[in-house]
Parts: sequence; C-alpha cells; structure tokens
Amino acid sequence: MTVTEPVAPGVEGDGERPQQSLATAAARNLATTKKSVPQMQAITSRWLLKLLPWVQVSGGTYRVNRRLTYAVGDGRVTFTSDGNGIRVIPAELGELPLLRGFADEEVLGALAAGFEQREYSAGDTIVEFGNASNEAFLIAHGKVQKVGPGPYGEEEILDTLANGDHFGDDTLVDPRSMWEYTVRAITGCTVLMLPQRVFDELLAGSESLRAQVAAFQSGKSAAQNPHGEALIQMSSGHAGEIELPGTFVDYELAPREYELSVAQTVLRVHTRVADLYNEPMDQLEQQLRLTIEALRERQEHEMINNRGFGLLHNAELSQRIHTRTGPPTPDDLDDLLALVWKQPAFFLAHPRTIAAFGRECSRRGLYPDAVDVEGHRVPAWRGVPIFPCNKIGVTEQRTSSMILMRTGEERQGVVGLHQVGIPDEYQPSLSVRFMHIDPQAIMSYLVSAYYSCAVLVPDALGILENIELGREG
Repeated sequence: MTVTEPVAPGVEGDGERPQQSLATAAARNLATTKKSVPQMQAITSRWLLKLLPWVQVSGGTYRVNRRLTYAVGDGRVTFTSDGNGIRVIPAELGELPLLRGFADEEVLGALAAGFEQREYSAGDTIVEFGNASNEAFLIAHGKVQKVGPGPYGEEEILDTLANGDHFGDDTLVDPRSMWEYTVRAITGCTVLMLPQRVFDELLAGSESLRAQVAAFQSGKSAAQNPHGEALIQMSSGHAGEIELPGTFVDYELAPREYELSVAQTVLRVHTRVADLYNEPMDQLEQQLRLTIEALRERQEHEMINNRGFGLLHNAELSQRIHTRTGPPTPDDLDDLLALVWKQPAFFLAHPRTIAAFGRECSRRGLYPDAVDVEGHRVPAWRGVPIFPCNKIGVTEQRTSSMILMRTGEERQGVVGLHQVGIPDEYQPSLSVRFMHIDPQAIMSYLVSAYYSCAVLVPDALGILENIELGREG
C-alpha cells in the first residue's frame, strides 16, 4: 500500500514553489545590455612613446650634424664555428683599433689563420699583471673581467668583457709593453689568441701592414679629446700679451640622416556593418581604435628593435657593458649610470628584468625608492625611474638588456621623430585615408603611422647587455 504525503499549499509536487514573478533570464530579453568597448590584451603602457620628446621633421628626413670624430675602432668581432673549432672571420679583424680600415684580404686572412683557440674555466687567469704583453686575445664565448691594482693596493674591477670583445691587440706594435691588468675568466671561456711572433712575421713581410701600423701610431699621437674629437686649442691662466692659439671646429662631411619609417595596414569594414550596427558603439570607430593601438605597439617595437634606427642596435660599442656576474645588480646599474651620467632621464627594461633587479636588491637588503610619474608609482634607482617595456626581448637563454638614455634636443639626447600635419591626420603623425568601396561593398581605409628616433651624441644612450634572468641565489 502506497502512502501519499500531503502537499503544503503553494508547493508543487516536486517540492519546488511555483514561480511568482518574471525570471531574470526572460527579463534580459527586454533589457538594454550595458557593453564594454572591445578589449585587447596586446595594449601596453608604451612608456617610450610617452616619455620621448618628439621633434617635427617637416621634410621627412632628420640630419644629425656632429663634430668630426676620428674612429678608434672599438667594435666587436664575429666568429664562425666548425664542430668544436672556432675561427674569426678575417674581415672582422678590421674592427680592432690597430686594423681599422685595413683592407688587404691576404694579410687579414693570414692573421685570422694565426689565431690559436684556447679554453679556460671559471676562475682561470688568462693574463697576469706585470707580465710581458706579447699576445692579442679575442673572446669567442664567455665572460671575463679585467682587474688591476687599486690606489691602496687592493684589486678593483676595471672592465667586464664578453662575446666579441678583445684585448691586447693594441700592444702588438710594442713588444716591450707589459700587461697593466690581470684578466680572469668568470665563466667558462673560449678565446682566440694571436702570438706576437705571428704578427711580427706578417709585419716584416707586408708593406701594407707596416703602413697600417704607422697610420695607427700617428693617429694615437694626434691631439684628441676622450671622445675622439680634435682638440679645440685655447689658452687659459696666462698673463701679459702672449700670442693666443688659433683654432676651428670641424664637422662630419657625411652626417647621418634618419628618414621617417612607416607602419601601415588596410582596415576593411563592410558597409552593411557600418550602416546597421552602429548603436550603441560606432563600429568604424572601434575598428580604428584597436587598429591604431596595434600600430602604436608596432611603432614602439621598431623604435627599440629596428636594425636601422632602433635603440638596441644603434648604441655605440663603447656605450655597451655587461653585467658583472649575470643577474642585474645595483653595481651594474651604477656602471650604466656612469656611462650616461649627464642628466639621465630613465631606464627601460623588460618586466622580468625589473623583477630580477628587485630580487638582487632584496638579497642585499636594499629597498629602492619609487617615484611618481603621471600618477603612477614606478621603481627607481638613484632617483632615475625604471619603466617596463616588453618590446625589449628575452632570449631562449633567459637573457635580456636594459636601456638608459638622456632625452631631448637641448640636452643632446635621444629624440623621437615624426611629422605633424600630414594629410588626413587622425592622430599626430598618423593618418586614416579612405581608399575605396570594392564590388563586395567593403570599405577600405589606409592607416599609416610615420616615426623614427635618433641618438644625437653617443653618450646619450647606454645598454646593459646579457642580463641573466633565471639565476637563483
């Protein structure tokens, strides 16, 4: 026999109360939905575009006039490898100060063949202070430190060298010279060494090499300032009617010119979409907004990475340094500030690089100050703000770079280049130009952004290279 439980009034047989009002799911059919504008994850803060002073380039080309500078050849050399063997490319020896501009391929080939490959472990001494300097070294792989005696007898780090750097080549012309520093490997290293005897044999048999050495020695004796510019002769502290020296300032005969670069795309919108679906948001406006955001992101990427004018590729070799140990330490940032010491404006680094620097500060018990920039609290070192920029890449080996710059024309710094007032301008130096409506009723708009950047003098830009991001303490 089945017993049926009594059902309370107003309750259905399944135990649920009957609906007494309009459900929210049905009500939404009559409601106006509040919508956000389309979002885009690729949009970043783009601090470089915000912080750079922009110079109007009316003719599309910006010429950087400088004083005439005598090249001293402080570049880096490139190598090729064949299994475990590494060789220097003969033409790359022209990057050495001694061989700057030397074009005798036969002699360069003989010099390249004379280099001997050597391997060193971390901590090994490559050359010792006070010994005879009768070898030239090229660093094919790894990192070394030059250390020398300090003013009170202690050792101090003079420089850190890595892939492509060199030392000792300028002493080959003086066999009686002595090493003025000690070089130690701080990682495993592969170096190429040229013995003095090989150089002497080639020097004795080559008239062109002897002429090159003579030109190098005469250039070293020319009166120049530390930047390679001819000295401006003057007299000071004198009394009486002495004859004052005469002088003049020479300029580069072929100064560098920067042409405005362009980032472009064709935006397509169907006329039916533009006609019928513009409420509550204008479809064309939103399409343009996101397209322009992507163009500006590409613009910042090019201003950092373009091989022609990008900051990472246009810093002088003398303005590039390596980290002392691998991770970015306060000492490394101090070294970078020593390169760009005249009114530095800001650092630029990948967010992971900033995080690595924060870890190194925490390890030392340091807490860098933050500064306020446009309402944002950003980290700073020595009062110079550090801005994040994901356009500075991270390699597969988890290394990156950090940029420090001085900005503005009046400070002989880094400037952005653009042209305001172009036809169909939508934003400064960015145009949106209607092209046509095709037979499929699709409207096309040409969206163009014009830009570039220039480094007015070399010491306005410094780069800390090969920063390790993944090392644990």
